[in-house]
Amino acid sequence: MASRMSKKTWLIVAILIIAVGSIVGIALSGNSSSPSDGTLPIITWNETTLSTLEGTPVVLNFWASVCGPCRMELPYLEAVAQESEGEIKVIAINVGQSASTVQTFFGDYEPTMIVALDKNGEAFADYCLAYNNTRGYIPLTVFVDSEGIVQYAKIGAFQSEAELWDTLNDVFGTTIP
Repeated sequence: MASRMSKKTWLIVAILIIAVGSIVGIALSGNSSSPSDGTLPIITWNETTLSTLEGTPVVLNFWASVCGPCRMELPYLEAVAQESEGEIKVIAINVGQSASTVQTFFGDYEPTMIVALDKNGEAFADYCLAYNNTRGYIPLTVFVDSEGIVQYAKIGAFQSEAELWDTLNDVFGTTIP
């Protein structure tokens, strides 16, 4: 089962990254429709190849702008994206909201973390089933190691940046910052 989950996890991460080539700037161009190939639209991205994630731990965070705990936690995730300087990739996946809503939420701020859309909630539903989040609580944070294996999933918000870093250190063995 663990092997199956790791393949599924990498598939979703791969879909996110592959989507970059075809849909970067969807939100910025005003086209908020989802592609028909099942990929998740990427709102922000500063690199363009799948190979940039090989061997890199990834933090997937499912969130929504209407979720108070999500809004509280996003700066912690952004700090990880900035302070890890690429040693950890953070992908903040907005659940159920439009590109324009997410763009409005961030305003002029351009996050370092990757921001993606799961407008229909399918990816979120898959992760909820896989990681015993039967009520669909957000935020949901999934930690994927550099080999593509999910090591930990947390339902609910981190209460501080220190708590997030402690979890990263425990799960990935990192010493950043």
